[in-house]
Amino acid sequence: MSRITTRVLWGAAVVGAVATTALAARTLLDRQAAQARRLIGKPLGEDALEADRVWRRKLEGDPIELLVLGDSIAAGLGAQRRKETLGARLAIGLAKKAKRPVRLRTAAVVGSESSALGAQLDELADDYRPDVAVIIVGGNDITHRVAVSTAVRHLVVAIERLRARGVQVVVGSCPDLGALRPVPQPLRSLGSRMSRQLADAQEDAAVGAGAYAVSLRHAVGPFFISQPDEMFSLDRFHPSPLGYRRTAEALLPAVAGALGYGRTSAATRHPTGESDPAR
Repeated sequence: MSRITTRVLWGAAVVGAVATTALAARTLLDRQAAQARRLIGKPLGEDALEADRVWRRKLEGDPIELLVLGDSIAAGLGAQRRKETLGARLAIGLAKKAKRPVRLRTAAVVGSESSALGAQLDELADDYRPDVAVIIVGGNDITHRVAVSTAVRHLVVAIERLRARGVQVVVGSCPDLGALRPVPQPLRSLGSRMSRQLADAQEDAAVGAGAYAVSLRHAVGPFFISQPDEMFSLDRFHPSPLGYRRTAEALLPAVAGALGYGRTSAATRHPTGESDPAR
């Protein structure tokens, strides 16, 4: 047998082994994903509580307009009372800092991927001009295997549309899916790695497009990992009321700071070329 033929055969054997290993790995991950979906289920349903209203309306001044876009976390699925949703907690916190009422508008939809941000913006009236918008999205992009570049492209388009309206934008980057205990290994580790890659890309793209970026993985991830029973709701997938409180506390400095009501936190990355407006 010639040396060239031997190399070809060895090469074919290696390719075959790699393909077999990849197929086995994909089969395992698909099986584990199905198992995780069965364990998590939908005990919370698919509709978040309606929290849109003017919060702290007794305060003086015109209401600050707060818009929330994104997925089930942005919508507040898992909160037991409307004041416990992410949007309501942000509105209440912002009203306290600004000493003005805050009108909340939640356009976020449970189950949304980044590609849904455009449709959420399309639902808004042409003359609607929020003062600040908060975007949280990405988890469903990971679970549905959306390419990072595709997810980030949709996020950037949404930011650019909002900035064109003169809206300040705060992006809470994709949480670390490695905190999801119902997801078995090695799928959980893979989800953790993929969600971190997406979060990093989201933060870079957001600040480049003119938004403030807050790393939820760094700001609240450790709480979800160390206190899962307290931080997760009934389905062990979405935040509990305490989980939403922690998430709102992480985002609030950026939301208020973007409007000039105090300083942003160390977890906040500023739009390219901008510094803390309160400094």
